Amino acid sequence: MNQRADGQRLFVGGRWVEPDGGHYEVVDPATEETVGWAPEASRDQVHAACAAAREAFGPWSRTAPEERAAVLGRAADIIAGRFVPYAELAQAETGATTGTARAMQVGVGVARFRRYARVEPAEWAVPPQINEAGPMGKAGVMGALAVRQPVGVVTCITSYNNPWANPAGKIAPALAMGNTVVVKPAPQDPLSVYRMAEALEAAGAPAGVVNVVSGESVDVGEAAVASPDVDMVSFTGSTAVGQRIGEVCGRAMKRQLMELGGKGAAIVFDDADVGSAVAGIGTTFSFYSGQICTAPTRVLAQRGVYDRLVGQLAAYASRLKVGDPREPDTVVGPMISAVHRERVESYVELGRKEGAVVVAGGERPSYDRGFYVSPTLLADCTNDMRVAREEIFGPVVSVIPFEDEEEGIALANDTDYGLIDYVWSGDVARAFRVARQLRAGGVGINTVGRNMEAPFGGFKKSGVGRDVGVYALHAYGEVQAIVWPG
Repeated sequence: MNQRADGQRLFVGGRWVEPDGGHYEVVDPATEETVGWAPEASRDQVHAACAAAREAFGPWSRTAPEERAAVLGRAADIIAGRFVPYAELAQAETGATTGTARAMQVGVGVARFRRYARVEPAEWAVPPQINEAGPMGKAGVMGALAVRQPVGVVTCITSYNNPWANPAGKIAPALAMGNTVVVKPAPQDPLSVYRMAEALEAAGAPAGVVNVVSGESVDVGEAAVASPDVDMVSFTGSTAVGQRIGEVCGRAMKRQLMELGGKGAAIVFDDADVGSAVAGIGTTFSFYSGQICTAPTRVLAQRGVYDRLVGQLAAYASRLKVGDPREPDTVVGPMISAVHRERVESYVELGRKEGAVVVAGGERPSYDRGFYVSPTLLADCTNDMRVAREEIFGPVVSVIPFEDEEEGIALANDTDYGLIDYVWSGDVARAFRVARQLRAGGVGINTVGRNMEAPFGGFKKSGVGRDVGVYALHAYGEVQAIVWPG
């Protein structure tokens, strides 16, 4: 095991603790240089973190919502005050471009803490019911109140593509609801999450309310899920891992919030604004270098627009600069690791073997260092190809032709996934009609933008539950009914 080089420790029960398992290297995917050394927790230390969260839950859950909100607000201010160094760290860990690391990683992280520093009503009246004869044989009016209560101890397992926005989107609403958390960050980029814990500690989060344990071993995540002190697991990651977590949670009836894989369909009709569609679909190449579950990676193009769309997408992909994410004109940064780069490249080769035509990209950029993949467009695909059915998680787009609206909807729904789909059409009425028939948790009409108060989550194997906005408070809460005679 590599020796510690930067003093990084676990955060357990309000203390910074030396890891039992030593430290492992965190690598910059753009330069392949060492960013820092992350702590490797033992199972005992994970269980200690869960026990600390359990002990802290009672007092924290009874803290006034305004006090909890104040902690989140102070944390947001602290993070904002360290914005540039935190963004530089996120960039070094993930290979994100400068704009993405600042705006979409740290910037969104700050925004999420501030969002949940806003106190929301935790109870609401239920319409009274007039009973002709109640359990005691007497008629009367029954009043009721619905109260949102915290779940308890929440294990938060976060994704590698955004070490600020994703953890903040779990931690902030969970704490606002009165839960305590044990955070297990992705092994590729955990250092940013420790900075978040430092900010929460400085903001006055009591000991045990926030705990962070990291490690390359699957034992760390498994222990954080299976601990009897844990009441809920919030996970963002692959469907395969989510299924394994779900099995463990199911045996103990633990609550789950699962944001899993995606293979978003982008239906482009003949009457669509092709330029707008190309710009939206093109974010698969640029945004996190395609390492994002919401990407429109499976394009369904109506025959009348198919050739024009493929041509413009190919030209768009070919213009994007791939390279050092610290350079201001870079649009596409690296994959998170050498292993993931090889996985993405294997899918491109698989597409060729399946009969797809590579009309842009398909080769590895000629850099001496860094885990780069060229933006790649696969045309003449069919919906039964693996490149059209499996999540690649890279800058690869597959294009499939279709004839009419009915076929386009059928192809879009013929998938194991159902996170976010997209519809481009000049006929708004048709776009809404199609959107309502898509089996996806979200649908973008003529946009890939999102409303950050709208519910977020997936159908089918794309997840369980909804979060974002007030829906996250529901996700991290239990609803209790209090009933009395009127």
